[in-house]
Parts: sequence; C-alpha cells; structure tokens
Amino acid sequence: MFPRRVFVAGHRGMVGGAILRKLQERGIGTITRGRDALDLQDQAAVRAFMQAERPDAVIIAAAKVGGIHANNTYPAQFIYENLMIECNLIHQAFEAGVQNLLFLGSSCIYPRAVTQPMEEHALLTGVLEPTNEPYAIAKIAGIKMCESYNRQYGTDYRSVMPSNLYGEGDNFHVANSHVLPALLRRFHEAVETGIQEIVVWGTGTPRREFLHVDDMAEASLFVMDLSKDVYEANTEPMLSHINVGYGDDVSIAELAQLVAKVTGYKGRISFDPSKPDGTPQKLMDVRRLASMGWRAKISLSQGIESTYRWFLKNRDNFREA
Repeated sequence: MFPRRVFVAGHRGMVGGAILRKLQERGIGTITRGRDALDLQDQAAVRAFMQAERPDAVIIAAAKVGGIHANNTYPAQFIYENLMIECNLIHQAFEAGVQNLLFLGSSCIYPRAVTQPMEEHALLTGVLEPTNEPYAIAKIAGIKMCESYNRQYGTDYRSVMPSNLYGEGDNFHVANSHVLPALLRRFHEAVETGIQEIVVWGTGTPRREFLHVDDMAEASLFVMDLSKDVYEANTEPMLSHINVGYGDDVSIAELAQLVAKVTGYKGRISFDPSKPDGTPQKLMDVRRLASMGWRAKISLSQGIESTYRWFLKNRDNFREA
C-alpha cells in the first residue's frame, strides 16, 4: 500500500511536478515546499522541516540540471548543489524516521565507453563522460547513500535512473536546457522569424533515448509501490538502482528532423562539429523494470507533439529565459 503522506522535493520542476500530479490523481496526501520556503541546501532548515512534518515517504526529484553547455560552464555548482540536496534530504529523512524514500538519478551515471544498452551492472565499471562528470558523481553518491542507509539501518530507500526526460514543464532556455526543449524553441523561433538555417551543436551522430516525463512519473510510483520483497528480489544490496527508459533511441540528427516536422520548420539543418557531442550513445537496458511489469507508453513523436503544444501555451514565460 502506498504511503499516506509523501513529501515531493522539487515539485516545481518538470519531473517533480509530474509526480505530484500522479500522486494527487490517486488521492494520496502530498507535502511540498518551494525554494522560497525551504532551501534544500541548508542542513538545519531541512532537519527542522523533516522533524516538523515527519512524512511517511520522500521522493527526491529536486536537482540542479542542465545540458552540455550548463554542465561545462557550472561544474562546481552541479556537484556541490546536488550533493548538498541529496545528503540533506536522505539523512534528515532517516533522522525523522522516514522508512520509504525514492531517489531520482540520471543515465549519465554510466561510463562513457560502455556496452549498449546500459545495464545496471555497468555502474562504476569505467570512466565517466567528462562534460557531465561532476553531476554524474553526485548522482552516484545519491544511489550509494540510499544503499548504505538500507544496509546499516534497514530502511527502504530506492533509486531510479531515467534516460533523457522531456515534456510539459521543461526548461526551454536556449543555452542551459537539454537538447530536446532547446531544439523545440530554436526551431519554433526560426519559423516565426523566417530563419533558413539552424546549426545544431556537434556532429549529429550521438544517439539519445528520450522518456516522456509522464511515463517517468508513472514508473517512479510503480517502483515505490513495489513490495519490499519484490524490489529486493530484483536488485542487489550494493546495486539496487533501476533503469527507467523508453527502450529505443534516435540520433541527434534524427531528433532535429522530428522537431522540424512538428514545428513546421522547412529550412536547412546543419551541424557544428567543433562543439562537444557528449557520450556517443546512451540507451538504457530496461529489462529489469520490464520483468517487474512496467514499460513506457508515450512514443517520442507523440511526446514531442504534446510538449510543443504545451510550449506554445506557455511560451510567453520563456521570452526572457
């Protein structure tokens, strides 16, 4: 049975917002705090909040995130802020007696040169992708914190590792966002202004897997709702995270063509090989989660179309982003 009162950390973000909606649809009680009311990097503030609220469960969707440009530009912020957020939330949840917790990580935890699709067992078997190494290390630390508290204290702290997420509520900043929302905005503005050529970073050959945020929210609640016996039977004490993905990928060039079709862009698409590509391929092995009964439902074309519709309704919010 699902916990009665769940604290969703990061509820104003894309993923946290989707999870919050799914919880509310189920009639499950939720606790939220915006950044203005609770600084998750402040240990004392998080401790006071946890001791006062004592939620039945915690979902950690809060994180500092961004694309290649942001990761390259702000590496210190990416490792510091993410480590502080997860350390404070996991430890203070434990101190407040919280037995159930779900930590959301990222597919970038896996080595740069790793067999595709990436199995959970690939963790810590090689060198990370340099462009997002600080972020990846923070996320690996979060997984290991959950496992360590489980081993020492008998808690039930779980971790899910999504592929590239997108959807309603995404960040559409042209420089600091992830590739899909950045392309959607650039192609849309090119149509509006009549630009006849769009230059995309890198060679266009890297392959990426994209998962709609609503699918991620459903998967998160599915994993959290698994009995402890089922979860432990399908994981290992020191390899307990679960991949969440769509199970298929596309090249960046193919993604650009999909975005062009959805936005109605008819101009030329070129690539700038002087810009970093990042990891050559990031495709998740999702057999572990599939064996437990969950698969993604929203196709990439459907997801891009719905995300673009959301962007059009909210685009005034991104004018100065």
